[in-house]
Amino acid sequence: MILDRYFARRYLQSFLVIGAVFLTLILLIDLIEQLRRFEGVDVSFGQLFGLTLLNAPAAISEILPLLMILSTIVLFVGMARSSELVVTRAIGRSGIRALAAPIFVASIIGGLAVTTLNPIVAATSKRYQELSDTYRTGGPSVLSLSGEGLWLRQGSAEGQSVIHATGFGGDGITLFGVSILSYAPNGGPIRQISAESAQLQDDNWVLKTVKVWPLNTGTNTESAATTHDTLKIPTTLTRERIHDSLGRRESISIYDLPNMIRQLEQAGFSTKQHQVWFQVELARPLFLVSMVLVGAAFTMRHTRFGGTGLAVLAAVLLGFTLYFVRNFAQILGENGQIPVALAAWAPPAAAIMLTLGLLLHAEDG
Repeated sequence: MILDRYFARRYLQSFLVIGAVFLTLILLIDLIEQLRRFEGVDVSFGQLFGLTLLNAPAAISEILPLLMILSTIVLFVGMARSSELVVTRAIGRSGIRALAAPIFVASIIGGLAVTTLNPIVAATSKRYQELSDTYRTGGPSVLSLSGEGLWLRQGSAEGQSVIHATGFGGDGITLFGVSILSYAPNGGPIRQISAESAQLQDDNWVLKTVKVWPLNTGTNTESAATTHDTLKIPTTLTRERIHDSLGRRESISIYDLPNMIRQLEQAGFSTKQHQVWFQVELARPLFLVSMVLVGAAFTMRHTRFGGTGLAVLAAVLLGFTLYFVRNFAQILGENGQIPVALAAWAPPAAAIMLTLGLLLHAEDG
């Protein structure tokens, strides 16, 4: 038990040190990217640094597998050089048994990544998008789904508009049963629009069978209402931004994903991507454990055998290969080529079996 605590502490220390190094690099690189993206926009350095901090949790979540495998390599290469692994085997403990503590720590980190880091990433990603839209266009563009239909909010220097639609076209740019409430920059409503449909074309919503009610004070709105066969309304939204709002899975907490999937199905959207993402998140602890095994499979040997550099390189390359295989399986699942459960759970399970085979071969010959 004492030895297990020692291994766990060493592994956790390696993970925290490597994580701090990567977090610093991420902040510096992302800050430069934010300066480039908002060049020519009246945004202060403090605001850009705030955006960088909001992006950091998502970046850390994305590179967790890399942190795991590097932490494992640092742990076992260091222990091999100090002959601690030799002593561990000399007292009758096998190398695989020595992996129990790092695997336990990796499982805890994986569990925290799903239950705690995922909601944090969802909140910070959503806030980043809102602030980014505000700095660029003067107001955030928000999309949400409810039992009443689709809701959009678009903003510009001329004011805000709230768009409600009872239906959404399969082309991703057509709305049906549209109602628009426009607000002046000072926040007061200025007009209400009802339309049979709205289609996104270039930088405009093209409305059909339209009725417009002005909401000026002292005006009879019904008598002042006008009708139009077609009407164009400027918008800052694009098809890509609408799809990103629906498809930005990282901005949806794992606790909200089941409800989001139900709402998407009710609105007529495909939910394959969200179903696969939900299962992939649940399988994350298993995948992180597989990364620990990958790192250990190539580095749990004494340095006198030589080839440590090649072993480290092989571990990293295999880790990246398994990472890309998982992403490829995820894409196949999202496209309906393979079942959702297979896309999410097969890669980490296969990685664990592969690396256990390598470890058993190294231990028993």
